[in-house]
Formats: sequence, C-alpha cells, structure tokens
Amino acid sequence: MTICVGTVDSETGDNLSTVPDTVVSAAAARASRRAQNPYWRVATEFVANPVALFGLVLLVLVILAAILAPLISPQNPYDLAQLDVMDGRLPPGAPTPSGHTYWLGTDDQGRDMLSAIFYGLRISLSVGVASTVLALIIGLTMGLTAAYFGGRIESTIMRIVDIQLSFPAILIALILIAVLGQGTGKVIAALVTVQWAYYARTVRSAALVETRKEYMEAARCLALPPSRIVFRHLLPNCLPPMIVVATVQVAAAIALEATLSFLGLGLPITEPSLGLLIANGYQYLLSGKYWISFFPGIALLVTIVSINLVADQLRDVLNPRLSK
Repeated sequence: MTICVGTVDSETGDNLSTVPDTVVSAAAARASRRAQNPYWRVATEFVANPVALFGLVLLVLVILAAILAPLISPQNPYDLAQLDVMDGRLPPGAPTPSGHTYWLGTDDQGRDMLSAIFYGLRISLSVGVASTVLALIIGLTMGLTAAYFGGRIESTIMRIVDIQLSFPAILIALILIAVLGQGTGKVIAALVTVQWAYYARTVRSAALVETRKEYMEAARCLALPPSRIVFRHLLPNCLPPMIVVATVQVAAAIALEATLSFLGLGLPITEPSLGLLIANGYQYLLSGKYWISFFPGIALLVTIVSINLVADQLRDVLNPRLSK
C-alpha cells in the first residue's frame, strides 16, 4: 500500500496536494547523499560567502578574457600592419577615421590598450599557472620524500628549504634572471626555483601529521609497497592545504613576474605581460597620460585580488577545524 502525504483545506476539507511517501523518501535520500558528498559540501560552503563568490566571478571573467583574447580584442596589438604611430597616446574613448573607438586609449606605439591588456593577461596567467604547477610537483615530491623516509634524507631536504626561504624571493629571482637572461622559459624557471620550497615545507608538515594516523599504520602492517602508500593514501590527504597554497602562489607568481617585467628583467618586449605594459607608460604618468599605466595596473590588481579572495575562502572551506 502506498502511503500519501498531503495538506487539507481547513474550510472545505479538500485534499490540496498528494505526494507519495516514496517520493519524499527518495528526495530525502538524495539530499542526504549530497550532504555526505565532500565536493558538494565544499561547493555549498564556498558559494555561501558572497565576497568569495564575487571573487570567483571576477576570476572567471579574467580567465575568459585571457583565453578569448584573439576573438574579443578589437585589435591584434602585436601585428605591425594594424598599428599606426599617429594614433599613439590617444586618450580613452578617442575615435579613429575608420570608425574604431579606443575605449581605454592607446600607448606610445599606437596599440589599443584594451587589446594589449587582454593579451597581457594571457601571458601573465600562463606564466603564473605554469610556474605554480611545476613548483607544486617538485615541492610535493620533496616534501613527501622528507616526511615518509625521515632521517638524513629529511634533514638534508629541509635544510635546503630553510636556506632558500631565508632569502627574499625577489632577490633570488633577480639573481637567476641576471644569470639566465630574459625569456618566458627562463622566467618560469626562476619562479619555480623561488616557489618550490613553500610547497615542500607545507606538504611535509601535513604529511607528518598523516603518517601518525591509524590508516597509515594499517597500510604498513599490510606490507603495501611505499609507492602505493605514498600516492594512494598519503598524498590525497595532503592535497587540501596544498590546493590553498597553490592558489595563493599563483597570485604571488603573477605579482613577482610583473615586478621583474616592470624592472625590465622579465619577459622580452615581444611578449609583454601586464608588468611590462605598466612599465611602458610609467614615464608618461606625470605628463597627464595616465591611462597607459593605469588600466594595466587595474587589470593586474583585479586579477591578484580575485585569486586571493578565492584562496581565502578555499582555506576556510578545506580546513576541517573551521567547518561548522
């Protein structure tokens, strides 16, 4: 027999709605499964913060602008056939005889600043993400090795980490760029060298806590190979803090690359990032042509702030001590 659940009108006594109990049970079961799903819990708690959600929307817009730059840019800023020196240093909103409008003005070479910012975002994000991924792989390997094997291996790795972290990141990057020279690959190599120590220390701390838990003891008692213990049991439980650190370090890598490019030691002029775009207009700030540096600076600020907002909320969501 099917049991029905419904509501009755208090005046007429008519049954207003009839819902089978099996439907209610199925809906409750689905809700229970969603509540127990860790990915659903993380997504629900993340969107509960309006500031973090705003940062996520900004970040998605920045990423889409970078990916779709060739399609949405009014001009290819690095195609010499499309540039006209006579259009140099035009103010925002200036029209052209062809009917095109420079909404953010132009730089000293006649490049549309809006198009240059879109293309600069591609380079800044690609350098930041590539350097972070490579540094994360190296840091995870070194940190897990130090935590699992211990002894002299741990002491050697952590002393190297301590020595590197004792120097300012900008100083190490400047020395490496001076030795290696300019170029995208060389800048990424310098950023990887600067970043990997942060991951190694973080993953070692998380792994030391996990190695003392019961499931690790059970894995050792079952005589599982070390590779399976590390990659199937230890690594997945160390990933949440690493995701937060990696998100923060993407913003740090973008800021550091922009600093190097602003100083003229980063990417070459043929591959200008946001930092180099800011440097190109620095000399015109006091002459009233603020837009050449101002708008790339705003784009860089929005990118870094949006990443940090997302990282801050991820830290709160992925930290079980802060979960309600």
